[in-house]
Amino acid sequence: MPETKRDYFDRIAAQQKGKRRRYRYYWSDIANFCNYFAHEDISVLEVGCGAGELLRGVKAKRKVGIDFSPEMIGRAREQPTDSEFHVMSAEDIKLDEKFDLIILSNLIGYLDDIEGVLQQVRTVCHPNTKIIVTYYNYLWEPLLKLAETLGLKAKSPKQNWLTLHDINNLLYVSGFDVYRNAKRMIFPVYIPLLSVFLNKYLGKFPFFRFFSLNYFTFAKPLQDIREAEYAQKYSVSIVIPARNESGNIENAITRLPKFGKHLEIIFIEGNSTDDTWDKIQEIQKKYTPAFDIKIGRQKGKGKADAVREGYAMATGDILMILDADLTVPPEDLPKFYDAIASGKGDFINGSRLVYAMEKEAMRFLNLLGNRFFSMAFTWLLEQRFKDTLCGTKVLFRTDYYKLVKNKKYFGDFDPFGDFDLIFGAHKLNLKIVEVPIRYRERTYGSTNISRFSHGLILLRMCAFASRKIKFI
Repeated sequence: MPETKRDYFDRIAAQQKGKRRRYRYYWSDIANFCNYFAHEDISVLEVGCGAGELLRGVKAKRKVGIDFSPEMIGRAREQPTDSEFHVMSAEDIKLDEKFDLIILSNLIGYLDDIEGVLQQVRTVCHPNTKIIVTYYNYLWEPLLKLAETLGLKAKSPKQNWLTLHDINNLLYVSGFDVYRNAKRMIFPVYIPLLSVFLNKYLGKFPFFRFFSLNYFTFAKPLQDIREAEYAQKYSVSIVIPARNESGNIENAITRLPKFGKHLEIIFIEGNSTDDTWDKIQEIQKKYTPAFDIKIGRQKGKGKADAVREGYAMATGDILMILDADLTVPPEDLPKFYDAIASGKGDFINGSRLVYAMEKEAMRFLNLLGNRFFSMAFTWLLEQRFKDTLCGTKVLFRTDYYKLVKNKKYFGDFDPFGDFDLIFGAHKLNLKIVEVPIRYRERTYGSTNISRFSHGLILLRMCAFASRKIKFI
């Protein structure tokens, strides 16, 4: 009688430790990349965990692994671990809890019903659960078969032929929203210096990425939430950093639509040389109690510092930034609320580069700079980014606190505040969505942005992000 897949994995369980050690360079890259998106305060489930090697290397407060092979789970339990292991089929998951992160590493190739397994995975998801699916590039199939023939790789059962498009489509039809794909490793053998150069650097660039061995697909559960369910669900804090913006303060209030359960408006004045602070105090008195207005004066310098001070005062479920120059119209903020409250994204970024702009809204060199940085960030973050420099950014306050907790990874490098949030959202594995807005001319004051000095700072931040995000 032919050997079943379960028999195969039971048989090789005794060899698993040695096999992993022999090919640890390959397996460690997969584990390290998954771990990059894990954090100490989350719960993790690995479906098809084998002997638990990957799960043991992931940082989390709770770790659970399931596998249909009793021998593999037996091996997993023999090792010192902070993980919990169960003999359980991926086709019939019986766990009475929801997980923050679920990993399916090199599993889907062996499944007879991938869609059925993914639907089982949905039963242990909450609305913000993130899924990481890893699989190999089928372009490598001839080389892998040759390695098996030569005895350089253990023979394995025939696997499903899945392209990246197939994986994305299977996730979608199973009720998941794919928001990022990544490709890694063009040379799976460790040779000092050469492997580092090929995999850490060269393999991250276009053309060479096509030959990557490993695919990583990131997804979250699709949500079908009607507007009536979220329209009044969340309170909102709108932080408005203001430096030399006296003539815009009142319009920021009068032009602001009502949305959400409750609106809290927080003005942070930042070292102005005009009467902005006096105007903010005047507006607070004039429009209270019709509006919930809080005010504060910045102790440090820069927009990033002002935003952090505003967030520290905020009590809303959702945090928004509105630049006091009002080039992003206050009337557009309900679009950002709809995008995050409906579950379409976890981090919402404004995009000024879709609609036609008013004549003086953005100078030509600024436009070129924005186009360049949008391409750079699309490459850095491995998802489409149209506009990195739009000041309006939105996230849940709970995610902001997680971002602050994990800030030590990037450090205090960003004087603008935009990139602190973008890079932090990427590291937290949040789904980033862009909302197009109509970018307006200033009606008062002049820009606080210096095209050349700030452009150099942005280039340095891109280089910094490359080391922390791309070349890992």
